Amino acid sequence: MADAGVSYTIATVENATEIGSLLRDHGYRLTSPRWQVWSVLRSANRHLTAEEIAHKVNDADPTVNISSVYRSLTLFEELDLVRESHLGIDGSARWEIAHPDDHFHLVCRRCGSVNHHVGELVEQIRSHLGDHHAFAAENIDLVVTGVCGDCLG
Repeated sequence: MADAGVSYTIATVENATEIGSLLRDHGYRLTSPRWQVWSVLRSANRHLTAEEIAHKVNDADPTVNISSVYRSLTLFEELDLVRESHLGIDGSARWEIAHPDDHFHLVCRRCGSVNHHVGELVEQIRSHLGDHHAFAAENIDLVVTGVCGDCLG
């Protein structure tokens, strides 16, 4: 159980005690594969494919197979701890620590860099869908493809 009065958020969950408490609060255990996957995602400075995560996890613990990585990612996604995005880079899904919908992805088609942009556009889309289409958007994953400033020269 989590410590009384302690509330963990995605942004603050960094160590094994915190992620373990969060998982136990939802009826799950903190297994070695789950900890390894979480650690890789927390330390990543970019969006990773499941295969990239598995490779990094395997460097730390060669007994963890890719099936365990996928199961961990699926559980973390169900708990809204991570996000899977399709960014148009080689057709592979990319994983990252969850963030609010109002962060959208800017993907450079030349170098493949992915940056988050925070703005009001996603909320405008959500409002428009609700107001004009009687549609309650639950998740908006906006990807904008173009050329980044570094590649423009």
